Amino acid sequence: MDDFIQTDYLVIGSGVAGLSFALNVCQEGKVTIITKKSHTESNTNYAQGGIASVWSKDDSADLHIKDTLKAGAGLCHQDAVELVIRDGPERIQELIKWGVEFSRSRGGELALGREGGHSRDRIVHAGDLTGAEIEKALVARAKECGNIEMLENHVAIDLITVPKVRERKIPPTGTRCWGAYVLDVEGKKILTILAKVVLLCTGGAGRVYLHTTNPDIATGDGIAMAYRAGAKIANLEFMQFHPTTLYPPKHQSFLITEAVRGFGGILRTQDGHAFMEDYNPLKDLAPRDIVARAIDRELKRRGEDYVLLDITHKDADEVRQRFPHIYKTLMEAGIDMTRELIPVVPAAHYMCGGVVTDTSGRTSIQGLYAAGEVAMTGVHGANRLASNSLLEAVVFAHRAAITAANELREISDRFPSVPRWSDEGTMNHEEWILISHDKQEIQRLMWDYVGIVRSNLRLLRAQRRVDLIAEEINSFYWKTPVSEGILELRNIALVAQLIIFCALTRRESRGLHYNTDYPDRDDHAWKQDTVI
Repeated sequence: MDDFIQTDYLVIGSGVAGLSFALNVCQEGKVTIITKKSHTESNTNYAQGGIASVWSKDDSADLHIKDTLKAGAGLCHQDAVELVIRDGPERIQELIKWGVEFSRSRGGELALGREGGHSRDRIVHAGDLTGAEIEKALVARAKECGNIEMLENHVAIDLITVPKVRERKIPPTGTRCWGAYVLDVEGKKILTILAKVVLLCTGGAGRVYLHTTNPDIATGDGIAMAYRAGAKIANLEFMQFHPTTLYPPKHQSFLITEAVRGFGGILRTQDGHAFMEDYNPLKDLAPRDIVARAIDRELKRRGEDYVLLDITHKDADEVRQRFPHIYKTLMEAGIDMTRELIPVVPAAHYMCGGVVTDTSGRTSIQGLYAAGEVAMTGVHGANRLASNSLLEAVVFAHRAAITAANELREISDRFPSVPRWSDEGTMNHEEWILISHDKQEIQRLMWDYVGIVRSNLRLLRAQRRVDLIAEEINSFYWKTPVSEGILELRNIALVAQLIIFCALTRRESRGLHYNTDYPDRDDHAWKQDTVI
């Protein structure tokens, strides 16, 4: 393959947002998708719960909107919330058309579950592997479209913007995005991919933290690239910690979906106390920020390492049928969830902030769109309502596709003159041990000081130390040829810095951001996004 590629649409990421966008625009022009690992490695693939959407007769869009606004703690953009919820049922029908097979009741209707913060049963799911089912169907559909090319094991380095980049050491700045420099990991070369429209759908940044439900690829690449290019970023202080992941955490925490609590699961301390009734009237179905903080407080108060999730009072056959993947995984770990309580702890899960977009997916840089977890659309506010993420991704990817297709028709066929990537002045280093050490140090600092409960002292300590590490990483980056490891480390360090900055900026506690120095919510001064 030539190291200089021209395409109509460049999609960076292969989750539900990227694939659904590609399927919607592939008849309008050539689509090139780059993905860091295999095409199925994304946060979408790990989504167990489902897609929240109004489907039953006793539900309504107004109720779903109300639940979303309540969970978002005053920071949701109401226009975006109303749009995504009212468009939801049509997008689910589209997924079904593309081959997604959701679970159904005996009567053939879509089976609906309930999760924390929802007032009705509205979680459309495919067993407890909804994300994997969606990813499988959309990948198969994409392969049928001759206009979609998928490049696996390709890592985006930086966005290309105008005015054109003349030297590697000058960050790309400008008002229009024209593609990206991309590392072909297996081919060991840098591609210059020019595109008339670029969609960022790189997922989240869970790997900034020591314990996370996210796959290894979730290193905040899209946020970091967009920030370096000059795009607006917002609300990174709102990292959602999923309350229930299997203890002890391994390399990647195994998520116990919120649907288990929606099915009747009860959180207990190790002495058997059902503690959520002490924190919120909704008990175990309270929003995630409340449940995660409650677990954190109980663990610190009691000096224990985990709490217990109890589903043993439910019919064993029904539990196995509803949660086959979780049941199988727990059995492999020596736990029979139908008879034994599950040890759980919180872990970093979902970024509610990201690259600022409008309701058509457009960022502050012309030609650059964002959708999925990397985007800050305003839907989630200060805390995401369970299972609204896949819904947001498909709705905004669809809207971005419509707008991008219209934009494509107005762009001339001529691309700007852009230099190929240059490694001139770099040299090989044998200090790769620094990569793993620096990554672990950042992840530990973020977990200890910028986690579920924060304070000014912790945040300032984290800021000083992460800034020093980031400076070392950047110095190393400019002296060595690029590799996947150094690219991810560079992005992790930058996103960590941005999260800390946002957390220090917001001098109140709201939703997922809780600062012991400012324990109260302040609607007078802080009912606004943290934009950087």
